[in-house]
Amino acid sequence: MAKKKSQKSLKRWGDQDWDYVSEGDEDKPKKKRGRYLPKSVRRSLTPSQKAATNRKKRKAGGVGSRAKYSKKVAKKVSSVSKLIKYLSN
Repeated sequence: MAKKKSQKSLKRWGDQDWDYVSEGDEDKPKKKRGRYLPKSVRRSLTPSQKAATNRKKRKAGGVGSRAKYSKKVAKKVSSVSKLIKYLSN
């Protein structure tokens, strides 16, 4: 049976190379870790954007905490998502 559009989108999003924005965050306690983003987004962020998004995430707390993206970071995440969708069609 063919996958639905939403299932394909989730698969593409999950197939990306995900990791923490800052090196060494995987060794820290969960509440002290920063953002977890796809490689393409991590590479496109400036050092100041990386620092700001990590501060915001760490301030929000530990496991399961939600910290909204800043407008600039949200735009980059969205544009990467749209590009992956376009390329996979």
